Amino acid sequence: MENPRIEILKTEVLSDNWYTLRKVTYNYQKKDGSWENQSREAYDRGNGATILLYNKNLKTVILTQQFRLPTYVNGNKTGMMIEACAGLLDKDNPEECIRRETEEETGYKVSSVQKLFEVYMSPGSVTEIVYFFAAEYSKEMKITEGGGIAEEQENIEVLEYDFDQAYNMIASGEIKDAKTIMLLQYAKINGLLA
Repeated sequence: MENPRIEILKTEVLSDNWYTLRKVTYNYQKKDGSWENQSREAYDRGNGATILLYNKNLKTVILTQQFRLPTYVNGNKTGMMIEACAGLLDKDNPEECIRRETEEETGYKVSSVQKLFEVYMSPGSVTEIVYFFAAEYSKEMKITEGGGIAEEQENIEVLEYDFDQAYNMIASGEIKDAKTIMLLQYAKINGLLA
């Protein structure tokens, strides 16, 4: 559905290296009916999916830890981030993507996943939609060590936390990743581990 209050005038590619950064110039019709010219940059890194793996019986969750350069250059002294498993869709649908990423990153082959919601994570500058999932896991589902794909240089550490400990790591600042915080809060609010 097109927005009649927006007229795209020009789109320029500023960078097409790892992902694509575009500058879009457009006219925007204000509430009073007048038009104004605006220009914004939009970073397109594709869409993604994330998942909270949880075990109701043990009251535990599986998270990952890896180095994230953008956080390192913005004040994270180690650059290490504790996160829920996630990945880019590439050409997969969100459910296929998150099943693949779960196996690659954590080593767990989950039997079923539940879609929770989808979110624009940073709508002021990034085009990405992230699809949020949850799935129960058990020790029997662990088929590899996980850690990510070597050629993607992910170097992922798989972590298992007591749910309450993980949840409290939000307040302590040990978990600062938005998607992980949203998934842990969803689990708490909806009693996923109850």
